[in-house]
Amino acid sequence: MKTKKKKKFRFWVIRKILLSLVGALLIWVVFHHAMTIYEQIKYPALGQLVEVDGRNMHVHTKGNGENTIVLLSGLGTAAPVLDFEPLINEMAKNNKIVVVEPFGYGWSDITHKERTVENIVEELRTALKKSNIEGPYILMPHSLSGIYSMYYANKYPDEIEAIIGIDFTLPKALEYFNEAAPSLPKYVSLLSLTGIARLALPISPEDFLPIADKGTYSDENLKMTKIISIWKSYNKNIVNEANEIRNNIKKTKNMSFPPNLPVMIFAKDKDKVNKDGKSNITFYQSQLNHVTSKKLVTLEGHHYLHWTQFKEMSDYVNEFIETFVKD
Repeated sequence: MKTKKKKKFRFWVIRKILLSLVGALLIWVVFHHAMTIYEQIKYPALGQLVEVDGRNMHVHTKGNGENTIVLLSGLGTAAPVLDFEPLINEMAKNNKIVVVEPFGYGWSDITHKERTVENIVEELRTALKKSNIEGPYILMPHSLSGIYSMYYANKYPDEIEAIIGIDFTLPKALEYFNEAAPSLPKYVSLLSLTGIARLALPISPEDFLPIADKGTYSDENLKMTKIISIWKSYNKNIVNEANEIRNNIKKTKNMSFPPNLPVMIFAKDKDKVNKDGKSNITFYQSQLNHVTSKKLVTLEGHHYLHWTQFKEMSDYVNEFIETFVKD
């Protein structure tokens, strides 16, 4: 009898612990979402929100120059407008700078549509048109958005004046390096709903912020970056975008830059070289061989070159534009 009572007691204790844990998790999730609503009211979008497919996309513009440069962020950059801010401020002195935050990023909503290259490019085009931002555009993609830029330039060549890549990914890269496309487990998107990033922030806040010299980003910028990272880290759009990389590359792997399209690429100067002598530098060179107006610039820095090299990049951009812009 005593053994049965002990078993019942243990079961009761375990049950109580589990119920307490579930209860604590539910309370935390409610708190997280309540805080998110409060923060979204306190920190409204810096630009304008335009309706695309029934949801809001955030479009931020700065500068009044004759050339329109559209900055495109890489995979997982939680707050593109804030991340690009130093580069925006520099380039806006001579150009009109636009950042369209894709669905799932920054102040843009989350969408139910798959993150295919077709959907992403069409959403970008719609957001630009609804914001009355006329082309042709100079696309300036970072990282994964190089694939979307390649598709855009081939699908709508009359709308693109040039491409300026920031250590960006191109469709033929995986084949060139004999690598597989990365992916994320679908359940990762469920973690974003629990507010786990809000718990992680106090432990390692530096993981949410740019690696840059003090003063490059304002305290207000860094504060908002951390908050938006809590809202958007690993949401279902980002996870789906990562898992669509393989398919998006298949759709674009036979595409190349149009020969008459001016292309400039910023690349890291210290890049890993494979045993066969291949590196990002040699890859980019192979992608530019047939392009008439081209420039490959190597800079010291992180994959996010614009965190530290924004002034130099702005100078190079202005010089490059002068080589092809029409009076």
